[in-house]
Amino acid sequence: MGEHDRDQDDLAEPARPPLTAAQAREMTAGLGEAMDDFRRSVAVLAARVREAHGAQIWRVLGMSSWESYCEAELGISRAQAYRLLVVARSLTAIHDAVTAGIETSRTRDSAAAAAALDYGLSQRALIAVSARAGDVADLITDRLATLAHSGSQALDEPTVRAVVHQAVRDIRTAPAAPPADPPADPALTELRRIVEDLVASSHAIGELMLEVAPAHVSDAAAADVLAPLCHEIGEPLDNGLAARRYALTGDRRALHGTVL
Repeated sequence: MGEHDRDQDDLAEPARPPLTAAQAREMTAGLGEAMDDFRRSVAVLAARVREAHGAQIWRVLGMSSWESYCEAELGISRAQAYRLLVVARSLTAIHDAVTAGIETSRTRDSAAAAAALDYGLSQRALIAVSARAGDVADLITDRLATLAHSGSQALDEPTVRAVVHQAVRDIRTAPAAPPADPPADPALTELRRIVEDLVASSHAIGELMLEVAPAHVSDAAAADVLAPLCHEIGEPLDNGLAARRYALTGDRRALHGTVL
């Protein structure tokens, strides 16, 4: 047996007895609690990042830019810092809509309840709707108001959470609204339809790329991981990376120069 094989033996996990169904359920519950804690921590971190960015904290500390501040003081990259800003903006819009909706309810009029509510949304979901956060907020406001006025259901935490999740899901899957005044030129109308199809397919490709190279992976590292996948599906790597950035940010400008 060679040196390499001995090292692998040394690192091998000790054998464990098989889990019972009850133990597996208990372990799963623990993982769920940890995920909830993680989501809450990300939400708090994102909100504090947005507050610091709004206060231009880097200038107060004599630094040249937000990027240099994040790298020096927080140990995160520019992409990570801006991703947290996007998450914070989406959460703020959702929170404001929930607070307004709860205040209209006679059964649950405490704004403190909205402040404490954990929506349980993933970073990916919040980033995906960031460009349409206003639409999400309007949908939440309308649905909570309908429930409050009908009196058919108390606006307790599970109900509000379900409304928020459904609104985010509906906006993520719904196409963007067409322009109020469509162009009279049929050729231009067709061109816009083609662009919307390209954007929709790019988002789907971006979601696929994120499955392989998650959001925390840098562009440089993602390129190494995604190159074989892009080759396999016949997609240029630059287009795959652009689609991944679009799926992360919801900003169509990520597609300029590649897909668009």
